[in-house]
Amino acid sequence: VQLQASGGGLVQAGGSLRLSCAASGRIFSLNVMGWYRQAPGKQRELVAYITSGGSTDYADSVKGRFTISRDNAKNTVYLQMNSLKAEDTAVYYCHANQVVVITKYDYWGQGTQVTVSS
Repeated sequence: VQLQASGGGLVQAGGSLRLSCAASGRIFSLNVMGWYRQAPGKQRELVAYITSGGSTDYADSVKGRFTISRDNAKNTVYLQMNSLKAEDTAVYYCHANQVVVITKYDYWGQGTQVTVSS
């Protein structure tokens, strides 16, 4: 399974961006899909995730500003980011997993840069 992320870029503080991540390949049923980010000199952190049933959770730092959604028919997950702050600057990675028989597989996208200028 391959994950292709897009939608990153440069935006001013207070602006918005929408990230997309499309999965392709040997997909049976993607379970959790989500977004992580990694800023320079920091560890990768979870931003948000969404289950196949639509349950979501967010990092405290993005609650109320970011919204995660998914289109199961298209195997695509989205991250709508509003009221962006300089501290949101990072490389954003999409993630997905699925269970095939009894084995859990994790997949990662290539990362997309989000830069917020203050």
